[in-house]
This record gives sequence, structure tokens and C-alpha cells, in this order.
Amino acid sequence: MSFIIPIGVCSRSITSRTLEVEMTILILLVILGILGYIRTLWPVKGLSYVDAHVLREKDRSGQKLLDVRDAYDYEKCHIQGSINISIGRLPFVWKKDISAEDSVLILADSMRKSRKAARILRKHGFQRLQVLRGDYCESVRFLLR
Repeated sequence: MSFIIPIGVCSRSITSRTLEVEMTILILLVILGILGYIRTLWPVKGLSYVDAHVLREKDRSGQKLLDVRDAYDYEKCHIQGSINISIGRLPFVWKKDISAEDSVLILADSMRKSRKAARILRKHGFQRLQVLRGDYCESVRFLLR
């Protein structure tokens, strides 16, 4: 059995076998998308989270502050001395400012971005990673008091 589906000026004949193949591919793509989304929510092994009040009391010397937000958001509010490398550029330019031996505190505006940055850095050998927990700009205001 075949169907004729008009597409603009042209039309093409689609068999039931072709429909089965296209539906299978579509279902697989949806499943892969769902799995990819779930992976972004999955915790990163060995990643620790730090609250702003703990960070304020702790000696941060020797620790690199990596802000993975976009440059526009970085300019609105940021911690003095932090390094801004947006999440999209991180896999390509991290070597310029940080090394795998550094202790890195990841600063982001969402946990999803923090985890993504941590996964990227783990893949490049980083072991000492921490994430600032909570609303980023509120944390910055608290740290600057």
C-alpha cells in the first residue's frame, strides 16, 4: 500500500515500510533527547557544593573562581578576581586561565550549568571542584558585604 502526500508543488509516494522506519527514527531521537536531558540533571561524582556564608569565612587563596555565565551576565555582577569563561567556550579555552591541578570553584546561574561545567573539567582531569550553591547575584552581594 502506498500513499501520496502533497508537499508544495511536488508529491512523493510513501510506503508503510517507509513510515515505520521514519517513526522508529523519530522515537529513537526522542528517547535520546530525554536521556540527554536526564544526564544534565544527574549529579557529578565527587562534586561538592559550597554556600556563600561558608565561602565568605573560608580562606580562598589558591582557589580559582571560574564564572561560566555569559559575558553580559558577568558584567552585571561578578566576584572580583573571578575568571569568566562561558559554558560554550569552556571546552576550548580553559587551558588559558586554569590547569587541572587547580582547586576550582564553579560559579553559574543554574545547577545544570554548574554540573555541565564540572563534567567538562572532570573530562580534562580536574579533581578538586566545588560549586557555589544558591542564587548567584544574591551570593555575590552577600560576599561583598
